[in-house]
Amino acid sequence: MNEPASNLRPPPDRLLVEIADYVSQYEIKSEEAYATARYCLMDTLGCGLLALQYPACTKLLGPVVPGTIVPNGARVPGTRFELDPVTAAFNIGCAIRWLDFNDTWLAAEWGHPSDNLGAILAVADFLSRRNVAEAKKPLTVRDVLTAMIKAHEIQGVLALENSFNRVGLDHVLLVRIASTAVATQMLGGNHGQIINAVSNAWLDGGALRTYRHAPNTGSRKSWAAGDATSRAVQHALMALKGEMGYPSALSAKTWGFSDVLFKGQPIKVARPFGSYVMEHILFKISFPAEFHAQTAVEAAITLHPLVKDRWDDIEQIAIATHESAIRIIDKSGPLHNPADRDHCLQYMTAIGLLFGALTADHYEEATAKDLRVDALRARMVVKEEKRYSRDYLDPDKRSIANAVQVFFKDGTSTPKVVVEYPVGHRRRRAEGLPLLLNKFKASLVSRLPAHRVENILNVCHDPARLEAAPVNEFVDYFVI
Repeated sequence: MNEPASNLRPPPDRLLVEIADYVSQYEIKSEEAYATARYCLMDTLGCGLLALQYPACTKLLGPVVPGTIVPNGARVPGTRFELDPVTAAFNIGCAIRWLDFNDTWLAAEWGHPSDNLGAILAVADFLSRRNVAEAKKPLTVRDVLTAMIKAHEIQGVLALENSFNRVGLDHVLLVRIASTAVATQMLGGNHGQIINAVSNAWLDGGALRTYRHAPNTGSRKSWAAGDATSRAVQHALMALKGEMGYPSALSAKTWGFSDVLFKGQPIKVARPFGSYVMEHILFKISFPAEFHAQTAVEAAITLHPLVKDRWDDIEQIAIATHESAIRIIDKSGPLHNPADRDHCLQYMTAIGLLFGALTADHYEEATAKDLRVDALRARMVVKEEKRYSRDYLDPDKRSIANAVQVFFKDGTSTPKVVVEYPVGHRRRRAEGLPLLLNKFKASLVSRLPAHRVENILNVCHDPARLEAAPVNEFVDYFVI
């Protein structure tokens, strides 16, 4: 006869406690982390503003019930929406991720830690406006930066050795976990409430990656992170109301996350939580493209002057890449929408060769129907370079290497152009930051009047003034 299952509640899983300890007690002392977070804040807000040019994005924004305005609600930068923080988190997160242009973290799992700003900014603006209405102090941008560093760290450290993609789960799972933890702390949750909220976030399981891969690639990949941040804020608010948690959400035999969704593997914590991830984050500066293709596009653009008058002479285009790129974005056959195209290594490389540039507009139909694009794709051969795959996982390198070479029918060829680190990599930070600031300014100009752009740039270029700014006043600058 089987023994009945014990109904004794165990202590909380160690990871739940470590996350709660970190967000509630750990003091960020790294000036590099705060400096990088300031750039990350600017860049992430800029990505959201740029997305507002695209109706496919804006049709998803606004209140659940049209016309609803929440008094002292959270604002959505670049719009006039005032929403409850759950809905605002979806709106902000959706805009941030829409163009695939915000920061990136690559390890056993991939992801975009600045997606968490959807939850962080929604909660911070909501709290600040409510506090001001009650004659209390608002949060400052320094508080937002601290929350960003911690959310980056939780998502990034959990990505180092846990490959959710290999069991078919999407990386936005980690956005939900990180955002739930920091949002609960920001809202005033205590240690136990943080554990409760995060345990519920794990019990949600994970979205499938179906919408990121052939033959189903689609626009859900652009709003999935917004969905994760909104769910996180909801978990945080419920925990503050006293909703219970589940101590062995991860480790429970048969029914826990590890047994049900992770093939029985425990979730590994590769290093203690600190500020490592923000310090090493990868910025997308040059191109709005899936990050594993950034260096391939750079190589293709380098080759553009050598091939621009020889399309009919091309015999083959050889792309040497790393294993993760092959698994995610090596794609043949018809491409059905912009989301499909910005996750196709061959398409992005073809655009670089053809136009010497890659912008979000190149994913639209006007460019996609250019017959030369598919003609070049048909001549591409993609192969793994083992060294690139090893260096991709090497913690001292974290390269994202690609090489492109074009061979002609007469037996000649271009040089093989190898780019191992994209402009946004820490190893190219000095080169990248001026370009990042230019990208931010261009995004502001795309949506806001000149005087507002000048005010925002003045604040953002003064670190002390930026960090001291009340969140509600900072967000005021971005409201149309």
